[in-house]
Amino acid sequence: MSAVVTYVETLKICRRHADRLQWSMNELEACLPFTVESLDGVSDIQLAVLDQFASRFSRLQDAMGAKLFSAVLELTKEQGSLDAFVDKLNRLEKIGAIPSVNDWLILREMRNAFSHEYPDDPEIQVAILNKAFVLARGLIATLTYLEIFANRYI
Repeated sequence: MSAVVTYVETLKICRRHADRLQWSMNELEACLPFTVESLDGVSDIQLAVLDQFASRFSRLQDAMGAKLFSAVLELTKEQGSLDAFVDKLNRLEKIGAIPSVNDWLILREMRNAFSHEYPDDPEIQVAILNKAFVLARGLIATLTYLEIFANRYI
């Protein structure tokens, strides 16, 4: 498969996650900022949308990190062995494909926070959700930034 085809197919998957992430954010906008009380009172539908939000955030972050970044590096014909993920991130930042390695690492930490359940600590749940909403905007913006960068190579 050519680098362009790989990139386009991977981008399509990432865009689908981003679109559904954005939809869930729009649906939950009126609930922000979350509090322990408001989280305790969410309806079943709102809970399903929250699950969609967490799932799509994680899926988008995973897809970008695991596949899209490599596809962009292949598309740009960047030289050298980039086996370590942090090396890929540093190269992407250096060539202007992502705004910041540090910002990406924060997004990755947030994805990891979603993978841990805190059923007995609603304050932690609320803090994670409120921070995630801010970071989700950055995640979608990073995808757009990367897409604009990569489109120069198609």
